[in-house]
Amino acid sequence: MTENKIKFKNQNIMIEDRERMTVTGVEQVESFNDNTIVLTTVKGGMIIKGEGLNISKLNLDDGGVKIDGRISGINYTDKDATTKNIMGKLFK
Repeated sequence: MTENKIKFKNQNIMIEDRERMTVTGVEQVESFNDNTIVLTTVKGGMIIKGEGLNISKLNLDDGGVKIDGRISGINYTDKDATTKNIMGKLFK
């Protein structure tokens, strides 16, 4: 049986009051803790920083992630960057 994986083209980000965030086009959650969440999206890597961060909903079938907590910043990396490069930038 072949695996049918949906490929997303678009990525949308919605932030409400710096406390709730919805991201679409997510392919993988690389790592997360209370202060940092690292995602791989269709447009490249994304590093979300804040306090008390929590992934409240994760559905990789439709590429959706909902995050709660105090969001203080978002950093992007190129689509060609590898996970190792993302993690290296994160811990500089």
